[in-house]
Amino acid sequence: MINVTKTWLPDKKKYISYIDKIYESGWVTNNGPLVKELERRLEDYLGVKNMILVANGTIALEIAYRLLKLEGEVVTTPFSFVATTSSLVSNGLQPIFADIGSRSFNIDPGKIGSVISDQTSAIVPTHVFGNACDVEAINNIARQYNLKVIYDGAHIFGVRYQGESLLKHGDVSTLSFHATKLFHTVEGGALIVNDDSLVEEARFLINFGIDGPDSIKALGTNAKMNELEAAMGLCVLDDIDLILEKREEVHYRYQNALEGLVDFQEQNLQSSRNFSYFPIVMKSEAKTLELQKALNEAKIYPRRYFYPSLDTVNYISNHQVMPVSRDIASRILCLPLYPGLELQDQERIISLIEKTLKV
Repeated sequence: MINVTKTWLPDKKKYISYIDKIYESGWVTNNGPLVKELERRLEDYLGVKNMILVANGTIALEIAYRLLKLEGEVVTTPFSFVATTSSLVSNGLQPIFADIGSRSFNIDPGKIGSVISDQTSAIVPTHVFGNACDVEAINNIARQYNLKVIYDGAHIFGVRYQGESLLKHGDVSTLSFHATKLFHTVEGGALIVNDDSLVEEARFLINFGIDGPDSIKALGTNAKMNELEAAMGLCVLDDIDLILEKREEVHYRYQNALEGLVDFQEQNLQSSRNFSYFPIVMKSEAKTLELQKALNEAKIYPRRYFYPSLDTVNYISNHQVMPVSRDIASRILCLPLYPGLELQDQERIISLIEKTLKV
């Protein structure tokens, strides 16, 4: 069986050495030494400041909304993992969609202004598959309308824009460190808070709103990362250069073999790539489903990332129709991509794609 991804598991002895430290100290959660160490190392590796580790990427978004005191409507993308939208709804915010670019798969800045109202408090774009949004255009719109910007950066670990971390854009960026990601802590995530004055508040929001031994300052939640997850992150971070190297090899084998047979996402040329996903777009949904069926029959399991388009989910009440997002969502497949994907298995995947699509 070949799945769309496979979790990178680091050297077991190294991980156990961290677990031994946890047993020795008895400190398993509540901002322990390994969490602090991982925050420092990630800040250094990514070139950011004010990283706050949390339990998962969804709760990172939710903390960002609370931190920036969002209310009313939020302009966001219909083409993303469902958590981008569901986290808004579950926090009493109304998602207002702006359609995506047909080549970038990111929110189209040209379509944001027309859906902003006097109820809009923020823009929440996603850097889809690690492809940088048009951050200058989005930030200009935000300044014009006095809006906050929270970037869902679940896919952009290590991505740089004009030579600096893409995470530096917006008021807050979030990351996901789920086991499916190229860097992971099994479950986990992070906020990068670009306003120094908000960091202390963010830290007590992830700890039930507690800001001292006998003080509860605000409505918070339990969003903390634990020490066992941080230990995994420290081990995976040691391997990150190898992980990226192997993913790049797989990526370019696909690209070189499938060029002209399928459509690829158009990359923002001002940003680097982290090879987190390999999406391909077919000519029709029928052809997409035919290819998915052929691969599944060979025990190969690509995913329809991202399907369905989020303007179609049943808890969205404004009945917007996003034609570009719906079209791309109907025709896209993300192919298996991970460091352990054997050459012969990738060649078999490519052969099946060529056989199916050339018919």
